Amino acid sequence: MTSLLLPLAFTGCLHAPPSAGKVTSEVPTDTAVSAPMAAPTPPAPAVAPRPWSDEVLYFVVVDRFADGDLANNLQVDAKAPGTFHGGDFKGLREQLDELSSLGVTALWITPVVKNIDGFVTGAGFPDWGYHGYWAEDFQQLEPRFGSEQELKALVDAAHQRGIRVLLDVVYNHPGYNSHYQKDSRTSGWLRSQEQGTCGQDDVTSCVSGLPDFKTEVPEVAQYLLDAQLAWGKRSGVDGFRLDTVKHVDHPFWQEHRRRTREELGPHFFLLGEVWGGDRESLDPWFSGDELDAGFDFGFQGSALAWVQGRGRTVAFDAYLRSRHKVRQGYLLSHFLSSHDVPGALFQLGGDKARFRLAALLQLTTTGMPVIYYGEEVGRPGGDWPANRGDMPWGERGVGPGAGLPRDESLRQFYQQLVALRRAHPALSRGSHKGLATEGDVYTFVRHDPESGDAVVVAVNRGGKKTSVSVPWPEAWGGAAARDLLDGSGLEAGPTLEISVEALSARILGRAP
Repeated sequence: MTSLLLPLAFTGCLHAPPSAGKVTSEVPTDTAVSAPMAAPTPPAPAVAPRPWSDEVLYFVVVDRFADGDLANNLQVDAKAPGTFHGGDFKGLREQLDELSSLGVTALWITPVVKNIDGFVTGAGFPDWGYHGYWAEDFQQLEPRFGSEQELKALVDAAHQRGIRVLLDVVYNHPGYNSHYQKDSRTSGWLRSQEQGTCGQDDVTSCVSGLPDFKTEVPEVAQYLLDAQLAWGKRSGVDGFRLDTVKHVDHPFWQEHRRRTREELGPHFFLLGEVWGGDRESLDPWFSGDELDAGFDFGFQGSALAWVQGRGRTVAFDAYLRSRHKVRQGYLLSHFLSSHDVPGALFQLGGDKARFRLAALLQLTTTGMPVIYYGEEVGRPGGDWPANRGDMPWGERGVGPGAGLPRDESLRQFYQQLVALRRAHPALSRGSHKGLATEGDVYTFVRHDPESGDAVVVAVNRGGKKTSVSVPWPEAWGGAAARDLLDGSGLEAGPTLEISVEALSARILGRAP
């Protein structure tokens, strides 16, 4: 069958270039509507309270991270791009120290519900629901990922390390040819291409040919909310990452917010994906208090363009300052790589020096940064489906990515950046002011008045060593300063003289 490659710009849940056509089933599908699950409320997570603006979020495609249980490897082929590769809850739990030693404080995992039993043929190769976004049944777990007890054990183990957990949930659509379409009791819940009932607007369109739930129908909304909130209660997660937000109407999200606060706690966190979102386009969901945060899709392109020498520094500074205009009390979340776009290192042609600059900018600017699994060890990523490759484990015998090379020096650089962000509230909560915004050395200061913390960042995208002279930060007073990356000192003075090597950066703070 000819490959049908639909543009990624249609949605953020395009977890493959899909086909609206044939799904080949290898396992019979149960067409009964599952009975509602009991949902006892678990104890409150043992995570120290802290602002979500301070979190560093790590995003994992469960199937591609770590295989902890070979017994659940049904139809696994780690060599094929569209198959299940074997990652599961147990494997992720066993490798949580990989995350805690990196310094991350929150974990986002892809959807965990049971996905369609067959594969889609329109991509040019068998393409399965390993990513979790093609649900067969919202009231069952994907058996290849493990049991409910193993999911709960994963969340508990993360909490023991001070790591919050976000569960990815989908309300807009099930998978292709799922039992919801085939069961007469639920087929009326959906718009579909087969029926010719897909609309043309965001809410009624069939994204990537996927059947579209009529979430405006109370019966449909209640079923979906009951199912997903039950997983939130049973697992003890701290929030949801919400897929395809703009393809579901505002009344649904308002009810979703009401119920999550009532049933999952007043601080249950909601991070929404509005495809192509930025501060302005996300505001309708913030103004209605439907989300706590949303993804800023502009950061990747802006940061990668700047480190490659494209565009004026003053324009990049204006973009970063504009991100501080987000509605008070709400957050932007920014990424360099994801499962839906080509990775940053790939877009940079493997240039790790420039990639380091982009990572440094990500971790020293406002918003909740997302580290996409493996980019911190140089996973090359690539166009779909290579952007969902296996986590590299090097010499460690962890499948499915055992033997894949990893860059430990890059990981150490990430560790240093994450530690600095966590140690300096100015980097997560502070204001942003450009100090030198012409030429190739971009210099800015982040200042948090509440703590008095101030940090100066100077990034040189150019090919030669360059110096800049900027005013001595008022927050430092007469104290000396030091380079937070290499520990070198700077004497106090009326001006701050900063020399920056080519394709390098300095992060400066007040000396203790």
